[in-house]
Amino acid sequence: MMCSMLLWASVKTVGLLFLAIPGSLGQDRTVTHIPSKICALHHTSVVLPCKLTYPSSEVVTTSVWHYKKQKNVEPVVVSVVRAFGEHVEDCSLPLNNVMQGNAGIYQFSFMTNSSTQNLTNEDGVTLEITDLKMEIVSKSDVVLEGEWVMLFCGTCIPSLTLPTYIWHKDGRPHSHTHGVNQLELQEAKPEDSGSYSCSISGREGLPSSTVNVTVQWPPKNISVSICSSGEMVEGTSVNLTCSSDANPPVKIYTWFKVGGTSPVGSGQTYSFNLNSRSGGLYYCKVQNEHGSLRSASVPVVLNGETLDLVS
Repeated sequence: MMCSMLLWASVKTVGLLFLAIPGSLGQDRTVTHIPSKICALHHTSVVLPCKLTYPSSEVVTTSVWHYKKQKNVEPVVVSVVRAFGEHVEDCSLPLNNVMQGNAGIYQFSFMTNSSTQNLTNEDGVTLEITDLKMEIVSKSDVVLEGEWVMLFCGTCIPSLTLPTYIWHKDGRPHSHTHGVNQLELQEAKPEDSGSYSCSISGREGLPSSTVNVTVQWPPKNISVSICSSGEMVEGTSVNLTCSSDANPPVKIYTWFKVGGTSPVGSGQTYSFNLNSRSGGLYYCKVQNEHGSLRSASVPVVLNGETLDLVS
């Protein structure tokens, strides 16, 4: 049985009727939860805040915590280990080793020696549990260079004093450490690609899940290199190779000769034998799923031939 269950003597469905009056629970009798929403890191301890106000002449005769998963659900009783019987104000409930199953709404109810009905605060205190699961806000985990990406560490911020989040990228500390559970990539860059995780300072032994971010971009930095089998004379074998920077890599290469209207070749390398008709200016056009780009034109001419063309 989980450690947190040790705090609960029994958990059962109850049919107790208790008076639920928001704000005031009767003359001079109130139950206050400040804050009314608590977030806890899984496998840690948390104290649900609760304060009683009632006449000093009275004593608490009956007290119980009620628990339910969500609103409009039948509550169950969470028996309180401590016994009341004197005039008390602190009715807080400690929970140890909390997990997702402990998340929900907790309500404290009590009776005094002068009250005739169970008194409670109908709103209670809401407990949220975070396991530091990583979440990404974008169209998908594959983003285009320049797009905005937001990473969230956990579904809520644990109720610690100014928790410090430690971010990791590819298993190494990331330069961004922030007091909140967000890591913003305003304009994603290629170097932002990687596997991200996070933890809270002092709880490094409870790391988050990981999320992979892949940054892609259309072709850029395109160039053409020329390689020949010898001097640029008739019959020389010429290879034109097109290179570019793109992610995903370029799969479509198309070659053009300036002055023509149709492609002269395809593939990353275009090969031909040089002659008077094949000389001229050449360029390549590359394309991936994000866009296309053409290179500058490069001259391929016989030795001594004058090329009077513009790209």
